[in-house]
Amino acid sequence: MLSRRVVDYISEWVGRNVSGGVERELKVPWRRDKIISIIGPRRAGKTYYFYQLINRNRADSLYLNFEDTRLYGVDFTGIRDLIRVYVEISGREPASIFFDEIQNLHGWEKAVRELLDLQRYNIFVTGSSSKLLSKEIATQLRGRTFSYMLLPFSFREYLKAKNVTVPEPLTMDTAAKIKAYLRDYLEYGGFPEVVFEETEKTRILKEYSEMILFRDIIERHNLKNMNLARFLLSFFLQNFSGEFSINKIARSLGLRGFSKNTLYSYVDKIQDSVAIFFLNRYSLKVYQRESWPKKAYLCDTGLARVAKFSEDIGKLMENAVFLELMRETNERPILEIYYWRNHQRGEVDFILKEGAQIQELIQVTYARGRDEINRREIKSLLEASEKTGCKNLTIITWDYEDKTEMENKTVNFIPLWKWLLKSSAHSQKIMG
Repeated sequence: MLSRRVVDYISEWVGRNVSGGVERELKVPWRRDKIISIIGPRRAGKTYYFYQLINRNRADSLYLNFEDTRLYGVDFTGIRDLIRVYVEISGREPASIFFDEIQNLHGWEKAVRELLDLQRYNIFVTGSSSKLLSKEIATQLRGRTFSYMLLPFSFREYLKAKNVTVPEPLTMDTAAKIKAYLRDYLEYGGFPEVVFEETEKTRILKEYSEMILFRDIIERHNLKNMNLARFLLSFFLQNFSGEFSINKIARSLGLRGFSKNTLYSYVDKIQDSVAIFFLNRYSLKVYQRESWPKKAYLCDTGLARVAKFSEDIGKLMENAVFLELMRETNERPILEIYYWRNHQRGEVDFILKEGAQIQELIQVTYARGRDEINRREIKSLLEASEKTGCKNLTIITWDYEDKTEMENKTVNFIPLWKWLLKSSAHSQKIMG
C-alpha cells in the first residue's frame, strides 16, 4: 500500500503547471512500442526537457521524479500502484508516463518492460548514468529502447537563451559580437542555470563538480576511497581534450598503494556519471580501438574552470567540437567518433565514421589566420587522409575561413562559431 507522501506527490502533479524553458533542439519520437531513454549529465536540463514534451499533452501525462523524497521507498513492484493513484485522482488513464532519474529505482527495467508490453503508454525515461546505455540494460529490455543524449545547451541554444538573433547578411560588427558570446560560452559552458546566472557562475560550477563527485560517483557506487575519486575527477577536469592512459594516472599517483585494477574500476565509475567522456583511438583492429590510451572530454566546458591552472582556449574549442559531434549522434545513430594518432605523435582530433565509411576528418586549432595554423596539424590531417582514404578534410579555426587545395585534396577552413551554428541537423536561424 502506498504512503500518504506518494498520494501527496501525485495530487500535486495533477494540479501543477510546468514550464519547459528554452526550447531544446533534441527531437524524439512518440511510440508505444519503444522506450525513449534520455541520458545526460546532472543539471543538463533533462527535467525541463521532459516538461517540454509533457506540455504537448499535459492533461494525460504522468511525471514521476525519483529524486523527490516522497517517492523514496517505492520499488519497481509499486509502479502499477502509482498509475492507479493517478487514475483515481485525475479520473483518466495517462497516455504518457515520464520517469525522471530512473536509475534511482532499483529494478526499474522490469517494471518498464511490463508497461511496454501493454502497448498503452508512451514511455520516457531519463537518467544521469551511462549504465542506461549499457549492453546489460539493452539485453534486459530486449532491444526495445531508443536512446538519446541530452547535453547542456549547444551554442545555438545558448544564443537563444540570450535572446540573440543571427541576421542575414552578417556584418563584421555582428560577427564580432557572436565571437564575444562564444568566448563566454567556452569559458562558462552551457549548463542552463549557469547561462542565466549573472554573478555567481563559477560558484555554481564548483557546486556542480562537488555534486557529480559525491552523488554520481562516490555515493552511487559506494566507493570507499574518497581521495582517489576526487583525484581522478580533478585529473580529468585538468587534462581534458588530452590523451591519457591508466599508466599515466598511476605515475601521477606514484601508485601509493592503489592497484591498476582499482584505478580501472574508479575510472569506469567516473565515466558512468556522464560528466566525462572517453574517446577511442582509430584503428582497423577492434582490440586496439578499445584499449588504452584514450582522450578525455568534459560534458561541459564550464567544468574546466573548477580545476584549471592555465588558459587554453584551443582545448576548450576542441571540447566544444566534441560535444557538438556527440549531439549529432542523436540524428546519426551509427555515427562513430575517434581520434587518430601516428607513431610520431602526429594527431587528428576527430575521425567521423558511419558504417564502413570514414565521412570526415576534423582538426581544431586556435588560429586567427593561415600563418597561425601549425604545419604539423596540416601534415597530420593529410597523412590521416592518405591512410583512411577520406578526402573530406576540415580545420576548425577561431577566425580564419578559406578553402585550399593541398596534395590533390581540398581542405576547408571554417571558424568555430560558424561551424557550431551550421553543424546540427536542426541548424536554422537562431530566433530571439
